[in-house]
Amino acid sequence: MTAGGGRGRDDTGGTDEPGDDLAAKLREAGIQDTGWRETPAEHRSGFACFVGRPNAGKSTLTNALVGTKIAITSNKPQTTRHAVRGIVHRDDAQLIIVDTPGLHRPRTLLGERLNDVVRATWSEVDVVGFCVPAGEKIGPGDKYIAAELAKIARRTPVIGIVTKTDLVKPEVVAEQLLELQHVMEFADLVPVSATGGYQVDTVADVLVSQLPEGPQLYPDGDLTDEPEQRLVAELIREAALEDVRDELPHSIAVTVEEMIPREGRDDMVDIYAHLFVERPSQKAIVLGHKGSRLKQVGANARTHIEALLGSKVYLDLHIKVAKEWQRDPKQLGRLGF
Repeated sequence: MTAGGGRGRDDTGGTDEPGDDLAAKLREAGIQDTGWRETPAEHRSGFACFVGRPNAGKSTLTNALVGTKIAITSNKPQTTRHAVRGIVHRDDAQLIIVDTPGLHRPRTLLGERLNDVVRATWSEVDVVGFCVPAGEKIGPGDKYIAAELAKIARRTPVIGIVTKTDLVKPEVVAEQLLELQHVMEFADLVPVSATGGYQVDTVADVLVSQLPEGPQLYPDGDLTDEPEQRLVAELIREAALEDVRDELPHSIAVTVEEMIPREGRDDMVDIYAHLFVERPSQKAIVLGHKGSRLKQVGANARTHIEALLGSKVYLDLHIKVAKEWQRDPKQLGRLGF
């Protein structure tokens, strides 16, 4: 994905309107509803990404802006492991938000690859939102990220976003905003509460103001371009992260092996998934007494998966041990990293 991708540049240096061109071709074929809108000349479109330390509220803010759950959330650090794109549709703009993993000091090959995802993403977007929780002191991790962002700030505007303002008093939010001003030079500063809805629209306005003019890049109705199987795998992992020990979340990975409609039924999808851990002792934790915890993971995940797919789901979960998978290049590749 690149910030300029999909803008319709041709080999001669000119531009075309992908939505208009597609609409015309489909109208000729007798198809009227293409999902694309006519966009005025001043319409803006482009990419933004949220960066910050782990558990800074990036995924929750992404979901609030998109208006639905497209990124999993948890109070466990390093919940996000992929760059997840969410699409915000407005009359005046189309904003594609890229939620990234938390930038951190890596202790494994997985951690290094997650950091690579973050840096690759912010080098390609039109605007960056640097998220800092209102109730946590700005520390060395924040300052390290700010120093990295300062290297790109000349060509890519960086917005300072103070998140989770609903958890602290207004004077604490004000102090955090003042403190953040000293970290680096921002194009703008915005406090926000994604869970409370405070200034979510303002964040969208500020990000949109930094986008270039251009037509919509995705059809109306599209909220993400993530493959369904990856979204399903992430929902299972989110359910597995609930109430587990602090050291275990990093060791959990999920793959969907098969996802097929039930034969003879149009309202049922059969999903077969593997949940990977690194040690037999971790398998016992996730499994629970007589499999009770794994059953609860399946029940919680199934609720969200059915909402995502709009159909009933049969979910078959199995736990496998993949020793030291976070440090093994081959196993990381098989698990999608």
